[in-house]
Amino acid sequence: MSDPSSSVAVETPRPKAEATKRPRNSAKTKASILAAARVEFADRGFEGARVDAIAERAGANKRLLYHYFGNKEDLYRAVLLDAYQEIRRGERALSLDQYDPVQAMDRLVRFTFRHFLANPWFPRLLGTENIENARFLKTLPDIKALHSPLVGQIAAIIERGAASGAFRRDVDPVQLYISVAALGFFYVSNTATLSVIFERDLTSVAMVQEREAHAVQMVLDFLKTKPGA
Repeated sequence: MSDPSSSVAVETPRPKAEATKRPRNSAKTKASILAAARVEFADRGFEGARVDAIAERAGANKRLLYHYFGNKEDLYRAVLLDAYQEIRRGERALSLDQYDPVQAMDRLVRFTFRHFLANPWFPRLLGTENIENARFLKTLPDIKALHSPLVGQIAAIIERGAASGAFRRDVDPVQLYISVAALGFFYVSNTATLSVIFERDLTSVAMVQEREAHAVQMVLDFLKTKPGA
């Protein structure tokens, strides 16, 4: 008598369907390449930066990098533009027109200082572009449009402050912003050398807080000082 089990058909395993290719997330890949490029350019400068290193850091195929950004020069321009767009977005998010002039300027100074502090690559990247004599920045058509609203916003704060009697009126908004940026930029870009020279750890929380308060006070004291006083 035959074994009943021998009559049971054994199903042959079907070959697994070929795995479907995961759709490419172009936005995520571009963001990864930009993030990797900003570090490479900030650390090594334009001349020292290598596209191979950027692609490896981003975990992206080098051909994709060229596909999305063109050549090394175009990628560097994209990094520059992205850096300026990032700080401008942060400034817009402050909604400075909702605050009285003193509070508005306080917020702007603190934001600018903290932005440099939180993004030490940014001062290094700007240093690189200054070494290049701003030759790439000059080719970015959107850069003036990015800065104009900020200058107008600062001018409006000064005007509101002057109207209320809190600020002096004879202040150039461009000169003021350069001073605001310098108070944070110089501290962050020279922390290592200044810490050695003055034998203080300028990266400590206490020193950073002291410097931020000092920057705010300097700007507000200047704005409150009447001409000729």
